Amino acid sequence: MAAAAAIYHTFYAIGISYRKADAEIRGAFSLSADAIDNLLVQAKAEGIPSLAVISTCNRTELYGFAQHPFQLIKLLCEHSKGTVEEFEKVAYVHKNEKANDHLFNVGTGLDSQILGDFEIIGQLKLAFRKSKAQRLINPYMERLINAVIQASKRIKTETDLSSGATSVSFASVQYILENFERNSSQRITLFGTGKIGRNTCENLIKHTDNKEITLINRTKNKAELIAGKFDLVVKDYAQLEEQIAQSDILIVATGAQNPTVSKDLICTNNPLLILDLSIPKNVKEDVRELDNVTLVHLDELSKVTNRTLENRENFIPEAHAIISEIHAEFKLWQESRRFAPTMNALKTKLSTLKTAEIKSHRTKITDFNQEQADFIADRIIQKIAGHFANHLRDEEENTEEAIDLLNKIFKLEKVIS
Repeated sequence: MAAAAAIYHTFYAIGISYRKADAEIRGAFSLSADAIDNLLVQAKAEGIPSLAVISTCNRTELYGFAQHPFQLIKLLCEHSKGTVEEFEKVAYVHKNEKANDHLFNVGTGLDSQILGDFEIIGQLKLAFRKSKAQRLINPYMERLINAVIQASKRIKTETDLSSGATSVSFASVQYILENFERNSSQRITLFGTGKIGRNTCENLIKHTDNKEITLINRTKNKAELIAGKFDLVVKDYAQLEEQIAQSDILIVATGAQNPTVSKDLICTNNPLLILDLSIPKNVKEDVRELDNVTLVHLDELSKVTNRTLENRENFIPEAHAIISEIHAEFKLWQESRRFAPTMNALKTKLSTLKTAEIKSHRTKITDFNQEQADFIADRIIQKIAGHFANHLRDEEENTEEAIDLLNKIFKLEKVIS
């Protein structure tokens, strides 16, 4: 049974990202789909009223309401392999307005490792949808994510921040293009056909003339679906070691929680380039012990600069202008809701007084008209509430003081909106 709901006033965004945490640490704090589900269940049982969780190759973050951020930090550490001590060294904790700003920057690709990467907004939508299914998204967070989605759409259509093909998958292909001849027949094996694997495959086909591409996936039929689109070869997972021995380039995009490739799988003396696009790292560091192997992780790939990225930076001011406009609209909505619980409580209090007074006078007054009394009393309640609401709207600087005074005068019970 869920814990009794407490009153939460603070919205937090807590997490770790590529900015301070290396791939090893990000891997420790990464959350599988099952881990996120379990985290949400526990959060609900502990009385957290609203929470969303995102875990990608570049970041793991929790957005939610709590009495103290440690409630969220504790949830993250209990459901990942990371510790509180590790978290404190590289993490960030944003509160209220700063948390809002952070979510806008994340959702619009301004905080992405590759500037303007709009895959993140899809991941955020999925995270909020999952929480909503658990009834863990309150009106505030629902309105906020819709504002972030709106900003993302406008930036994508009204600016060139997302122009050009730039993503982790494209960066890997670009690395290959910079280190090999475009028309060379390098034998490429793509291990893993999840979202990043699919995108990498499409970029390989689009930007290189190489047809020597072999796909391997633990679930073979998923690889076959992709291979069918491009007439590529698919091998069984059991043939991975044999296929690596025949490859010049191995791209690992398996997205597993533990390494899937180690030096024990490499039985060739020929030069082999391995690109690891996974978080946690899916290629063991021991492959570096082999003189013929070059290992490049996605963090290194993401540092690749090109004209596309340089061009995108020119549109950051336009993106910020759009965010400021939409964020301002959200703040107006937020202000109007700030005193809504107090007004609802006031109406409830006045209605209680009305009921008591009518009950008291009903038997004392001859020909007492219940219907007329209710009508007149309700009109008076509406007028009183209306006057207080107008006063609160006008008190831009002292709204909280006015709300506190109203609560004290009428002894109102605080209501969670």
